[in-house]
Amino acid sequence: MIKQISNNSENHLAKIRGYYENCPEPTKQAHFYREILAAYYNFLIPASASVLEIGCGAGDLLARLHVAQRSGVDLSPRQIELAKEKIPDGRFYVQAGENLDLPDERFDYLIVSETANLAADVQRLLERLKSVCHSHTRLIVNISNSLWRPMIRLAMAFGIRNRQPESNWLSTEDIAGLMYLTGWELIRHESRTLCPVKLFGIERLVNRLVAPLLPPLCFSIFSIARPAQGSNCAVKTVSVVLPARNEAGTIEAAVTRTPEMGIWTELIIVENNSKDNTWDEIRRVKEAFPQKRIKILQKRCKGKWEAVQHGFGVADGELLMILDADLTTAPEELPKFYDAVVSGRCDFANGSRLVYPMDSKAMRFLNLCANKSFAILFGWLLGQPVKDTLCGTKVFTRESYDRIMANQSYFGNFDPFGDFVLLFGASKLNLKILDIPIRYKERFYGKTNIHRWKHGWLLVQMVAFAALKLKFL
Repeated sequence: MIKQISNNSENHLAKIRGYYENCPEPTKQAHFYREILAAYYNFLIPASASVLEIGCGAGDLLARLHVAQRSGVDLSPRQIELAKEKIPDGRFYVQAGENLDLPDERFDYLIVSETANLAADVQRLLERLKSVCHSHTRLIVNISNSLWRPMIRLAMAFGIRNRQPESNWLSTEDIAGLMYLTGWELIRHESRTLCPVKLFGIERLVNRLVAPLLPPLCFSIFSIARPAQGSNCAVKTVSVVLPARNEAGTIEAAVTRTPEMGIWTELIIVENNSKDNTWDEIRRVKEAFPQKRIKILQKRCKGKWEAVQHGFGVADGELLMILDADLTTAPEELPKFYDAVVSGRCDFANGSRLVYPMDSKAMRFLNLCANKSFAILFGWLLGQPVKDTLCGTKVFTRESYDRIMANQSYFGNFDPFGDFVLLFGASKLNLKILDIPIRYKERFYGKTNIHRWKHGWLLVQMVAFAALKLKFL
């Protein structure tokens, strides 16, 4: 049974309902701003998703979204009728978000676009949204930057923007706090749109090239969250893929030292263009340990990422892990990654070598500087703190991997290592990424397969390309 909100909140909702029952048509600038918002929402939301917008009004934003299913709720019957005209195949309900009651509905994405600024009770609104979400639902709340309040008043005075009822002015900290109180876990904030009005075409250049560099001044602030996960762990099956090139001296140690995790753990060793006896050693080790689940593949691949994909292609586990066969990351660290994902604390566990002291020869000084530089760039690109982008140890579910691969074409296919493909793909899908600190060890066999300058330049190119795809849209 849904408890009713307070009388003061009901009175506020009545005022808002009265305003939208009799409000004028949106201005041309308001339509233009909806186009800007829709462009970013279409970037954030996959085309296959089902979407519910709270406070959808006349459906101006929903009508511009390219998604599989569009639904909306609004407290104004007049606005809902207008929305139905624009989106005949949509599903619409006359309700206040604070009293949301759709018992048989679950949605992939929930949108609260500037509705929080007019809500009678934002905390209750966010609480009610939990009733229409599933474990993989993403909530996107966009609000106006309070720094723009004088400009908004000026725009209303000159008729550029319709006058609206007195609104809440929420900060990113307010949104984050309210999400925490109501059982939502913030993934990231994104600031967009430096020029929310048409300005002879200049606005497109400003919003695309300048806005990403000046986030505190941007007009629109997006907060992306997921339902907070419970503490109960669902035990999973595990597949550990070990790409191996010239690693004959580490294969047996990799097999014997990798712990059993979950229901069962399988090892998939993929040999790739080795010049030593790695393949012979892989076959010997498989025969020597018949009690272990071991699959072996011999492939001629262009790089590590292609080898990993072959391994995942034959994997039977629900949880997928990458472990470099050089064992610079100790296999004994893998249970940390397992626990982080199956507990729901993250969707994507990324190893970080830059927290604990490392062996003196584990990473050359210039490589260390490059890794730290990439970490700063990635924190900005992804909107989530990723301290070490190039650590080979990464863990995620089969479902997350399949979704990343379904969108791989967005970022191209020129990453030989897979680190960028996976991290960029996870960010594009709004997955929660979490760093897992590990102790990085010196190689005890063979030489690194990384060419510092050649691969370093390639990584710079990939960062620039990703910036165009993630920030300078």
